[in-house]
Amino acid sequence: MPQNVLFIDRRKFMWDGEARDSRADAETRKTEYEAQGFETQMVEQEGQFSLYTRRVVKEVKVEGEPPPG
Repeated sequence: MPQNVLFIDRRKFMWDGEARDSRADAETRKTEYEAQGFETQMVEQEGQFSLYTRRVVKEVKVEGEPPPG
């Protein structure tokens, strides 16, 4: 089973939870993640391909009233 977290160049990537048997399947999903704005890394271990993703938060939306201060 792949690691849940992978650090590459001091950046944290999270495993997407699925080990794939085919590089083609992994490449397809990698392309889909990148289209959604994720950075991706693909790792091959024991003939299976795992995808790790990360996305930097660019905007924070706060809803509701601020707490009393």
